[in-house]
Amino acid sequence: MGTNSLTDNQIYSLISEFKIDAGIASVKPFGSGHINDTYRIVNANINGHDYLLQRVNHHVFKDVPLLMNNLLNVSRHLKQKIRSEQNVLTIIETRDNRPYFKDDGGNYWRVFYFLKGTKSYDVVTTEKQAFEGGKAFGAFLALLADLDVSLVKDTIPNFHNIEYRLANLQKAIDTDKAGRLKEVAPEIGFIQQRSDAMSEISRLGRSGVLPLRIVHNDTKFNNVLLDQNDNAQCVIDLDTVMPGYVAYDFGDSIRTIINTVAEDEADVNHIGLNLHLFKAYTKGFLQEAKPFLTESEISSLLKGVLLLPYIQAVRFLTDYLEGDHYFKIHFFSHNLQRVRAQLALVAKLEENQHILGQIITKTWQQLKV
Repeated sequence: MGTNSLTDNQIYSLISEFKIDAGIASVKPFGSGHINDTYRIVNANINGHDYLLQRVNHHVFKDVPLLMNNLLNVSRHLKQKIRSEQNVLTIIETRDNRPYFKDDGGNYWRVFYFLKGTKSYDVVTTEKQAFEGGKAFGAFLALLADLDVSLVKDTIPNFHNIEYRLANLQKAIDTDKAGRLKEVAPEIGFIQQRSDAMSEISRLGRSGVLPLRIVHNDTKFNNVLLDQNDNAQCVIDLDTVMPGYVAYDFGDSIRTIINTVAEDEADVNHIGLNLHLFKAYTKGFLQEAKPFLTESEISSLLKGVLLLPYIQAVRFLTDYLEGDHYFKIHFFSHNLQRVRAQLALVAKLEENQHILGQIITKTWQQLKV
């Protein structure tokens, strides 16, 4: 029952800290996330709950207690409205009634119920999947629209602040810590040419044109769980739920939905846009989010579509220049491959932004009738 980094004894010791009264059939690494380490605990009783044991990356999330308080506030609010365990992440407390356990090595651990019968996709292949994903994230925002923004704090300050991200990139360029600067001149040029235009959402937010909302901030498509018939069940990975703008969530979903290949595609010539999936997602998202959206937010959605792959490329490039200390990589130059794929996606989106804007506007007008 071993895992990649934990012994059986360590697993059992950790599990014993939580309110889990079940025999354990197996424990194995789970998921494809870049940040946290996650393990699925399979219950020996096939009719009992399975669980997810997760080590929170406290190098990325500097204040884990704050993060877990956010998670509790958000999940409680969602449960009051949904009233279903199946559609909201449920935190399992420790034996001393805490939402996390801190081990002797300073690592933070938490446990959730595993939602059986669900699945996620890294690459969307059908219009139904896209539509259901749009519904899930649109409904998530709508359900949180009346939650006091002050109850949710920044777990990663400036997470989608492109001006901050560009400043960090410039520091990485100036320092060239890993000696890789000479490899990335075209990528830096592409990013710098668009820096002012990509800062518009930040400016609109500061001026009050865009309202500050509680948003997910990491809406790649594999953060929504679907059932076996591809109906939306639950939005997951709530670590980055914090104040932000609706355009961030819409744009990040589109970044993974509209791309015809994975986010780290090696051959950028294979990158294309699936407009049918874009249209389906947009319809699902706006259908659920329309009760609270403002006209300024609708106008910002296309800006978010362009911004999010751009900001992801900036983050990947910064990490690459700094020596790959933030994102998990699976081979040397993986981050650079990600950079080039995301920038190629930005270029494709720019070529088609008029069509994308028309789809958003037409869908919104139809739903308002």
